Amino acid sequence: MTPSPFPAIIPATINHLLAQESWARNQLMPHAGKIACIDAGLFVVSLLVTPDGMVQTADPAALPTVTIRVKLSDVPLIMQNRERAFSYVKVDGDADFANTISQLSQGLRWEAEDDLSKWVGDIAATRIVAGAKATFDTIKTTNQKLAENAAEYFLEENPMLVRPQTVTEFADDVTRLRDDVERLAKRIEKLKGLAQ
Repeated sequence: MTPSPFPAIIPATINHLLAQESWARNQLMPHAGKIACIDAGLFVVSLLVTPDGMVQTADPAALPTVTIRVKLSDVPLIMQNRERAFSYVKVDGDADFANTISQLSQGLRWEAEDDLSKWVGDIAATRIVAGAKATFDTIKTTNQKLAENAAEYFLEENPMLVRPQTVTEFADDVTRLRDDVERLAKRIEKLKGLAQ
């Protein structure tokens, strides 16, 4: 296990989210002194829960209370579906502490608008966030339409791909034709027998 290249960034980011949500800090307070180890393969982060419900970097030599192992290849799936995030990881250790971490991972949200409003004001922050959301929605819709158009082109206009239903229908037609040819061959044999 190699130490994390982000020893200060990860706890600072988590603490930023926790500072905005008193309910989250209240959930962590009973676990003060416990250590959560997040093992992502390429790096490991150990976080100690402090008495005020925040986190700090733990001594790497300290024994973790709970270890959460995650594959980096699963991170996009986790980010896409945070409600099912813990179904993509392997958890060892204190079940109650792990359950609290799972609840926090689902419930903590970064409120970009609140952070931006401190620098640019409430109205500008609202417009920036709305613009960013609209941009991401447009990109997502454009990518989806592009994929659909490419699929339609390769299926209909320049058939390089074949729909599974078309393959099944073709196979059924071939089977039916083979059966018809065999029946015709038998009739021809019968007719030859009668002609002789």
